[in-house]
Amino acid sequence: MGFDTNEIHTGEEPDFAGHPSGDVVVPIHLSSTFARREVDEPTGGFEYSRSGNPTRLALEKKLAAIENARYGLAFSSGLAAETTLCLSLLKAGDHVVAFDDLYGGTRRLFSRVFEERFGIGFSYVDARDPENVKAAIRKETRLIWLESPTNPLLRLCHIREIARIAHDAGARVVVDNTFASPYFQQPIGLGADVVVHSTTKYINGHSDSIGGALITSDEELFRNLRFHQNSAGAILSPFDSFLVARGIKTLALRMERHAKNALAVAEFLSAHEKVAAVYYPGLPSHPQHQLARKQMTGFSGMLSFELKGGEQEAKKFLRNLHLFALAESLGGVESLIEHPGTMTHASVPKTECRKLGITESLIRTSVGIENAEDLIADLDRALGTI
Repeated sequence: MGFDTNEIHTGEEPDFAGHPSGDVVVPIHLSSTFARREVDEPTGGFEYSRSGNPTRLALEKKLAAIENARYGLAFSSGLAAETTLCLSLLKAGDHVVAFDDLYGGTRRLFSRVFEERFGIGFSYVDARDPENVKAAIRKETRLIWLESPTNPLLRLCHIREIARIAHDAGARVVVDNTFASPYFQQPIGLGADVVVHSTTKYINGHSDSIGGALITSDEELFRNLRFHQNSAGAILSPFDSFLVARGIKTLALRMERHAKNALAVAEFLSAHEKVAAVYYPGLPSHPQHQLARKQMTGFSGMLSFELKGGEQEAKKFLRNLHLFALAESLGGVESLIEHPGTMTHASVPKTECRKLGITESLIRTSVGIENAEDLIADLDRALGTI
């Protein structure tokens, strides 16, 4: 079935045998435990909601379907999903090669938890060049960890080529697909072993649920991940599972509007005299625009830009916006804007930020689905104040 059909129907087909009411929308199963008729046979396969819940299962089927994969698992946050993945696949002495431009919370998890506390090694490379990834691989390397596009600089990596390099070396490839969404990019089809999402973002799409997901087509890997999901217990609640499943039903429509608005905003900013640079894969000026066209079907709603000036000009600009909410997170129907250096990437050392190109004048925005002309007018007014 097509993406638009899968996002609506998968996991929510009316079950006239199990649910005689013929629910068109999966019910919210709040029960923490499930009765059984026989001691050794759980009714319907459910016994305790940490181990499995009908509402969460419906969402997990939907998550797999929209990534064109076989298996999905839902977690209490994106970082909970990442933590469970690392617990499942890594041990002391193992090594990970990661894109150097990563979400600040992921960098913090790697450096302050798994490196400091568990003895797992991490090497950060500019994965825009697959040869940098290849050169960093050691015999202890178990994972290649990628974002594409990256947070916050919207850099891309050649997923298929890096997957080939990784698999030749016996390593698995993990791709955080949060910025692109499954509508515009499906890394499993490009050779990735696991896809990570913060479902908080585009997948839910309404800024009212925190969640995460792991998606794969590898059955053995899925069973390992599911075991650790149950053992560690960082599962998504039934109510949040319902919210995310509901959000998915409009993902295709929302992503089309996000991308259309983001391109209009990017073109406006590129022509503005007070803007030094714009980072958006949908612009022909983006250095990896052709790669984006090759492995993505659209360019999503995330973009970053640098102002002419420093941190004070950036803060003054942000204070004078009205429609763009000054807030962390992304992917909601409303437009959000933030200063990575002091907000989403505050946990990354300043020296590392400067090395990566996260400057004091860098602004990151999640372009919503409002009227594009209104958004541009809001940006124009705020730029006029600096």
